[in-house]
Amino acid sequence: MAPAAPAPAAAQATDDGAYVTPLVRKLASENGVDLSTVKGTGVGGRIRKQDVLAAAEAAKAAAAAPAPVAAAAAPAVGAKKTPTLEASPLRGQTVKMPRIRKVIGDNMVKALHEQAQLSSVVEVDVTRLMRLRGQAKDSFAAREGVKLSPMPFYVKAAAQALKAHPAVNARINVDEGTITYFDTESIGIAVDSEKGLMTPVIKHAGDLNIAGIAKATAELAGKVRANKITPDELSGATFTISNTGSRGALFDTIIVPPNQVAILGIGATVKRPAVIETEDGTVIGVRDMTYLTLSYDHRLVDGADAARYLTAVKAILEAGEFEVELGL
Repeated sequence: MAPAAPAPAAAQATDDGAYVTPLVRKLASENGVDLSTVKGTGVGGRIRKQDVLAAAEAAKAAAAAPAPVAAAAAPAVGAKKTPTLEASPLRGQTVKMPRIRKVIGDNMVKALHEQAQLSSVVEVDVTRLMRLRGQAKDSFAAREGVKLSPMPFYVKAAAQALKAHPAVNARINVDEGTITYFDTESIGIAVDSEKGLMTPVIKHAGDLNIAGIAKATAELAGKVRANKITPDELSGATFTISNTGSRGALFDTIIVPPNQVAILGIGATVKRPAVIETEDGTVIGVRDMTYLTLSYDHRLVDGADAARYLTAVKAILEAGEFEVELGL
């Protein structure tokens, strides 16, 4: 009589009472699947091979996904911290207004009361200018003895454009009923100091190169902050530039000083996407962009005059043809 065939291996139970075959149990072991966590889809809740494979795939997907808690706890790349701000000792006090603050205030109110002031704004792509500055700043500082900030480029462009737009570089003589169109470009530069805003003047700025403007700017700003500026160095401006962007302002509606008809405000330079026209067509690129604001006295300067002047300054800055002056 032939020996009896071996009986098939018996199915074994999981911890929750579900039955699995040795094949399914082996498959679970190979894939690291805990059978007690698998819900069977077979008859009577029996765990099938497909259930184990599905559980294994789900575990792999979960392992590949970032953990929500860890992602929330980790600081973002480039994240900024909240600045530490100290309370000012002036809080809750009544103090005497400094003389210089009163003079500044009186001049600003006088200018607003006597002029019909408006502001126009243009956006300028200064990518090329900033690239040139980056290439030249080290050699410039070694050669000229002063740092090369963006300010001299703006002063240079503003002065060049003033030569072609005399209505922006003028004074209204109200009592005489006349207009004086200046034949020089003496540019006041607003300097922030502990005593308040002061505006020393770069005399004959239109005759200076980038190095000359940079040296004059550094010298005058240094004198203001050291309280060594003289009355003569604060007078004689035919036009003014205010760099509010140096403190992060995007743009400002600046006030035209008395006895002038316009002031140029420079906003912060920021990187942002912009439309660029190239030989191959229109593309989007990351560019260094800034806003220029011209506040002007509408009694003499019309909106079209302001726009033409701003467009000229913009064209000079965007062309960025300063290589010769920078020694590049």
